[in-house]
Amino acid sequence: MTEEEKKVPWLDTPDPQRFINNAAKFSDLMMMYRCAIREVQTKLEVLDDEFSVEYKRNPISFIKTRIKKPESIYRKLQKLEIKNMAQTTVIPAVIQEQLNDVAGVRIVCAFIDDIYTVADLIAGQDDIKVIKIKDYIKKPKPNGYRSYHMIIEIPVFFSKGKTPMRVELQIRTNGMDFWATLEHQLRYKKGIEELPGYEDISEELYRSAQAVIEMDNEMQQIKNKIGMFHDI
Repeated sequence: MTEEEKKVPWLDTPDPQRFINNAAKFSDLMMMYRCAIREVQTKLEVLDDEFSVEYKRNPISFIKTRIKKPESIYRKLQKLEIKNMAQTTVIPAVIQEQLNDVAGVRIVCAFIDDIYTVADLIAGQDDIKVIKIKDYIKKPKPNGYRSYHMIIEIPVFFSKGKTPMRVELQIRTNGMDFWATLEHQLRYKKGIEELPGYEDISEELYRSAQAVIEMDNEMQQIKNKIGMFHDI
């Protein structure tokens, strides 16, 4: 690095390459997040297996996982105005302390009450610490988005000892997931805000979200009429 480059504040550079070049420590940290996801996924699979045997049904339709891309982590740290990001000794600690959603697990359930059942079972495990909860089902976002978000901290055992790792859980129904996935693809398409009729598109997306809400509620009511878990 030239003397001139050293004078440039890390957050002022438009190129995230310096951030990505902290390869060894960054790679280690991403490995730790992947392991944290596996720990969470195993817990969910155990619960789902138990329900399959005990109640003859599975509350979890499917599970998806993801790790934030380096570019996304970089941009989020920029928004937080984190200083000294170029220092290799700082990056892992800053990411772990400041970002709660580097590791993500999406849990898709059949019914609304399954969401709260899964959330309660996860929160009730004595090795899991719940950091934050945002219930966008009871209080949807203005655009119609609904989901149950949890930030949890789970211990992961490595060769050098135990490390608490944070993971974001998003728990939603099949309908909520269908809408959220398509809405994200449409709304975040490059330049969509400049399209003629963008406000009409937003209104249509909102109306479709309301239709999903009605469907979820109706399916929940039908399930309630049929009976408890073991009767379905």
